[in-house]
Amino acid sequence: MKTQRKGLLLLALCSIASMGLAQPRYDFTRLQQEKLGRGVVAVRQNPNQVAVSWRYLSSDPMQTTFNLYRNGTKIASVPAGTGTFYTDTYTGTQPAEYTVRPVVDGKESEGGTYTLPAHAPSGYIDIPLDKPADGTTPAGDTYSYTPNDASIGDVDGDGNYEIILKWDPSNAHDNAHDGYTGNVYFDCYRLTGEKLWRIDLGRNIRAGAHYTQFMVFDLDGDGRAEVVMKTSDGTVDGKGKVIGNANADYREKGDPNAPRGGDFSPNDPRSKMNAGAPPRNQGRILTGNEYLTVFNGLTGEAMQTIDYIPPRGDLQDWGDTRANRSDRFLACIAYLDGIHPSVVMCRGYYTRATLAAFDWNGKELTPHWFFDSYQPEWEAYSGQGNHNLRVADVDGDGCDEIIYGSCTIDHDGKGLYSTGMGHGDALHLTQFDPSKPDLQVWACHENHKDGSSFRDARTGKVLFQVPDKSDVGRCMAADIDPTNYGVEMWSLASQGIRNIKGEIVANEVEGLSYNMAVWWDGDLLRELLDKNRISKYDWENKRCDVIATFEGCDSNNGTKSVPALQGDITGDWREEVLLRTNDNRSLRLYVTTIPTVYRFHTFLEDPAYRISMATENVAYNQPTQPGFYIGPDLKGTFRGYTFNE
Repeated sequence: MKTQRKGLLLLALCSIASMGLAQPRYDFTRLQQEKLGRGVVAVRQNPNQVAVSWRYLSSDPMQTTFNLYRNGTKIASVPAGTGTFYTDTYTGTQPAEYTVRPVVDGKESEGGTYTLPAHAPSGYIDIPLDKPADGTTPAGDTYSYTPNDASIGDVDGDGNYEIILKWDPSNAHDNAHDGYTGNVYFDCYRLTGEKLWRIDLGRNIRAGAHYTQFMVFDLDGDGRAEVVMKTSDGTVDGKGKVIGNANADYREKGDPNAPRGGDFSPNDPRSKMNAGAPPRNQGRILTGNEYLTVFNGLTGEAMQTIDYIPPRGDLQDWGDTRANRSDRFLACIAYLDGIHPSVVMCRGYYTRATLAAFDWNGKELTPHWFFDSYQPEWEAYSGQGNHNLRVADVDGDGCDEIIYGSCTIDHDGKGLYSTGMGHGDALHLTQFDPSKPDLQVWACHENHKDGSSFRDARTGKVLFQVPDKSDVGRCMAADIDPTNYGVEMWSLASQGIRNIKGEIVANEVEGLSYNMAVWWDGDLLRELLDKNRISKYDWENKRCDVIATFEGCDSNNGTKSVPALQGDITGDWREEVLLRTNDNRSLRLYVTTIPTVYRFHTFLEDPAYRISMATENVAYNQPTQPGFYIGPDLKGTFRGYTFNE
């Protein structure tokens, strides 16, 4: 396989600007953002070498160099114009403290530190977990726990991220299925494995991918992240305090004489397909109090609890009487005013779709706006939601919009447009065309008609479409081919990999996956992440070759085969992969040990990218994507780099 397009040469390190690329969509002088630290990380590359990397921040002058110390002794000076990465020859088995300090005009300033543990494993950080005890349902069935989705947040204000982890019981159910579920737990861990708290959502919150979407973000600008999620009577916060009525039990016992098989009529043959399944409505929660709670990220303490908006009300208003439609939840973070991050909690998408935006000032939640597709003026937005969403400033006004599947909600809570293509399982939002500042959306659809579509994110105009009569369940977008201009995209029914013009650039690709992506090696192309493997696209031979396998680890969520989290958690601009071990006793944070020559400002400073990490846990997980193009077609100056061809 030939190397990617040659001639990319670093000329200068400067602030974000571009020639032929999109200008910044946000006024960064006004934007309330996280206070990121240096993000130093060190992992064993092999018994003789240690890979060390750290963040290059937009506040760093372009001429910044970095001094690297091990146990207080300077071991390297990393010049401007090279990656924020260093391979240290170190054979010792004792802990090693690595410190990185920036140097500007010969003056060294405060940096960041990471301690490599003694006998550290190669390629990853081991994070031991406190696995919850097994349980038994009222029906007498036993269940156990598995680490599931995770998110990140700086809960103590030190500039480093902690991990917020959801524990799913083995009897978690999709909304279409009856049956009791075990309680859902949330833990907060430092990367050392220190557990800060545990939240027990209680028996009145059902377990499954569509029930509990948790947002972790610094909402009030105090430098410490909050955790926001739906709760109910019996939820126990990180301090052991019960929310509401501890004795309430809203779980349905179930009707053994009622027809089964989802929402099918008794005469539909599919209604009998669940022979031996739990009684109809068993374990479902059709009544009872629903709350929204803001938790302190450092302690897990519930700081405020309000009624969930909107309430479930009459279940039929959502499309059925079994909570299969009313209990479809989404959530996101959005800079709706172009300054402050708001939390948006969403309910429904198959029929009625609602979004409730709130602001948090450190003491109370204040309603920002409420969108309801059952209002006559927004009727066209009903039934358009996905199992996920995206957030970015798509119309260039400095404020975020919410791409809610096949429709988009403007920053002011009004509908921006609806394509009418209906529900889907996956969507991707980024700048696909390097020459145009606009963002685009690549999505797949379930309606047995629209197949896959590529649209302008600002207007909803369809740029090209691949109709298909099947339920197109997965699609993917990433720049994996340097011989083709812009970002490539494909789906289960796209008839191959397509470019931004809709042209097929590869018909059949051996090993091509559809689930996740990651910037892993040292070039500008993206790699594909599926299960516990990373693959690299070979554009000459039209196949994907596995370049990394994370032995001893499993992915989550069935055929979705996603990690607990993927994204730029620490180190340089490239991304890490957080996976659970096979025995469910630990998380492993895999960090690339491959050198890179590129020094980009961390993508975490881009709101679209950072929010894509915050929303990764929402229902059917989607990979991170920035609000700008990155790939081998870069020209001019970009995020601290200048390229020539």
